Amino acid sequence: MKKQVFDLPPGSRVTGKWSGRTYTIIKKVGAGACGTVFLCRSHQGDTYALKVGEDSSRMMLEVNMLKKFSKVQGVKLGPSFVDVDDWVDRSGRTHPFYVMEYVEGTPVTYFLKGKTKDWIGILAIQLLADLENLHKAGFVFGDLKTDNLLVSGSKVRWIDVGGVTALGRAIKEYTEFYDRGYWNMGSRKAEPTYDLFALTMIMMEMGHPKRFEKGSHPKKTLENKLATSPILKPYRRVIQQCWKGNIQNATQMKDHLSGVLMKRKDPPALSRQRRVYNKKSENAELAALTLTSGVFLAVSIVSFFF
Repeated sequence: MKKQVFDLPPGSRVTGKWSGRTYTIIKKVGAGACGTVFLCRSHQGDTYALKVGEDSSRMMLEVNMLKKFSKVQGVKLGPSFVDVDDWVDRSGRTHPFYVMEYVEGTPVTYFLKGKTKDWIGILAIQLLADLENLHKAGFVFGDLKTDNLLVSGSKVRWIDVGGVTALGRAIKEYTEFYDRGYWNMGSRKAEPTYDLFALTMIMMEMGHPKRFEKGSHPKKTLENKLATSPILKPYRRVIQQCWKGNIQNATQMKDHLSGVLMKRKDPPALSRQRRVYNKKSENAELAALTLTSGVFLAVSIVSFFF
């Protein structure tokens, strides 16, 4: 889908047409099909993320989603909503914008560099716990991808809810690599299995950092890529079961991955120097992520690594 890109250099000011509140642009964070996101500073000195777009109805839908996700099933999903207004640019054109919490963190792909295979499972389980709550609330994430995820503290956070869609509706915002329709693996109907497929592609990306093309035989391409990734070997069967449609919801997939982690043996031996240096810091991170995800096997995994 074509990106809506706004060019606002650092120092630019976006003033709400109705509220009069002003936000100063610090830098551009990213751009998507529904608008461009900037890091900004309020007149009070607080930093936020500001998203400006063209489609008022779509932007209001995202605002409503942010408000709704402030607490879903008692769990906070997505960034917190701050403000919404219209902005009139120098040419006199009006653009809708909204302001939300700026989530600071590390991109998932960078966070996992140098980590053991178990981290892929831990992060996936944590995402599944959030997807479980989202699906119970009657929505799917839709545009689930690594670009929309950050590891902040001990929590994997969603930073863009623009693709969230009510169950049963058609998915309108998606990224081809994570879209099962692109791979001829299912429809673009909003249902839990759509998000589960996207999650398997996030896992695939961990094994193949350079995204690959589908080729003339998409299903065979996926199977070959899965088979040739050593880091994905422990999760191969779970991923295949998702692709075959044998795993229908986030709870089932979470249970399958939990079982994989319970059976995992000691990680390969490292050099003594590296093992001594890294053991405490890595295990502390792993413990925090595991406990945050609320998985029933937390104690087992933590004690296993210590």
